[in-house]
Amino acid sequence: MATIRELARHCGVSVATVSRVFNTPEVVSPETRQRILDSAREIGYQPNESARTLATKKSHLVGLVWDTDHRRPGWRHPFLQEILVALKTALSGHELHLLMLAAADSSGPDARQRYLHAVHRHNLDGLVIIDNGDRDPAVLALADADVPCVALDLRVVGAMSTYVTSDNAGGAALAARHLVERGHRRIATITGPQRTWPGAERLTGFRAALAGAGLELPGAYVVEGDFYLDGGHAAMRRLLALAEPPTAVFAAGDEMAIGAMRAVTEAGLRVPEDVAVVGFDDIDVAALVPPGLTTIAQDKAGFGTAAAAALVAMLRGQPCEPTALPTTLVVRGST
Repeated sequence: MATIRELARHCGVSVATVSRVFNTPEVVSPETRQRILDSAREIGYQPNESARTLATKKSHLVGLVWDTDHRRPGWRHPFLQEILVALKTALSGHELHLLMLAAADSSGPDARQRYLHAVHRHNLDGLVIIDNGDRDPAVLALADADVPCVALDLRVVGAMSTYVTSDNAGGAALAARHLVERGHRRIATITGPQRTWPGAERLTGFRAALAGAGLELPGAYVVEGDFYLDGGHAAMRRLLALAEPPTAVFAAGDEMAIGAMRAVTEAGLRVPEDVAVVGFDDIDVAALVPPGLTTIAQDKAGFGTAAAAALVAMLRGQPCEPTALPTTLVVRGST
């Protein structure tokens, strides 16, 4: 690979000028900058990232904090995978790269210091947090760190932190009103974990919409799930065992909704004739299961774009308000 001195000789400029093109390009004239960039491609020069970091005090690295313990199911949830792809794509457009910050036990007594140490050791420009809940002390420490921080579906706000979320309550209300409009009166819900912000918000929105339609939500019609297939399956079996089972169910996540549909079929009943089901997320498989799953769609690409935009804004010293993305109802065969 060509060196910076070889590129400078090739262009007839100083090494300092070449360095400025890759580190502070705004101080170099457009003509000179373009000539050096063209020559760099021609002779195969790539700037040394370690040297760039030392020169600019910027690593172009964004730390990703996620539930990295293999014993936890977070990694395999399709909605989170789609968000991660969208985030990676959006950050790449700003020449920022993701670096996973892994801790075997993110809730352990040393997790806070391990994460903070990693932020400074790698000279991270920013942070993105996807985790189980904003009560985690390690998450709260990162939100107060001295680098821009964007949390996804976590309500953390600090001097240099913000968050991106969906209109969880509004989306759940859409699901409730849709089932009421279909003529259902015995409507139950399989909630997400109530320690999570999306889980709690979706239950709040669903309950409020039913109340607005003059319907009660009995305690037996509220079963807490875990956002995964088996949780939805088990919760639906509990609902079907009631003396007066519901005729419609809103599951606060598509995987739970698909698990619930399986439980209905195993009980010798039909979806939607005996039990209508609505999910939340609009993961790819929602359109493929028989019958297609009616669901509340989240803007997965929008999550990545909004998070990247917030990080870039804060890197430029601009204030950044939290973002709540709209949700939409997608009607398919399950209702």
